[in-house]
Amino acid sequence: MLRIFEFTIGLIFGLGLILSGMSNPAKVLGFLDLAGTWDPSLAFVMGGAIIVGLVAFQVARKRTQTFLGGALKLPTAKDIDKRLVLGSLAFGAGWGLAGFCPGPALVSLGSGEIKAFIFVAAMLVGMGLFELINRPAK
Repeated sequence: MLRIFEFTIGLIFGLGLILSGMSNPAKVLGFLDLAGTWDPSLAFVMGGAIIVGLVAFQVARKRTQTFLGGALKLPTAKDIDKRLVLGSLAFGAGWGLAGFCPGPALVSLGSGEIKAFIFVAAMLVGMGLFELINRPAK
C-alpha cells in the first residue's frame, strides 16, 4: 500500500513539473538569464514550493510519525560547512549549464530528451563518486 502512495505522490510531482514548464530546460535557463530575456515564472513556482514547504515543516515538527505511520526523521544539522557550500556550488553549476535539476531531469527522461539522459548519467556518476569519497575507512 505504501508503494501506491509513493507512486501517486511522485506522479503528482512529475505532472506539476510538466504543467508548470519546469521540465523544459529552456524555461529554467530563461530564469537564470538575468542579462537577457529574463523569465520570472520559475520564481513564482519556487515561491509556491517554499510556502508549501514551510507549512509542511511546521506540521511535521509537531508530529512523531508520518501520515502513513512511518518514523518521522527531520534534519537536525544547522551548520554551513564546506560540504554544503561545495555541494550547492556543484548543484548550481549543473543547473545553470544544463537547465535541469534532478526532478525535472527524471521527468524529461520520459520524453526521450537526450540532454536529460546526459544530465542524469552525470548526476549518477557524481553520486557514485561522493559515496566512494565519503565511504568510511575499514
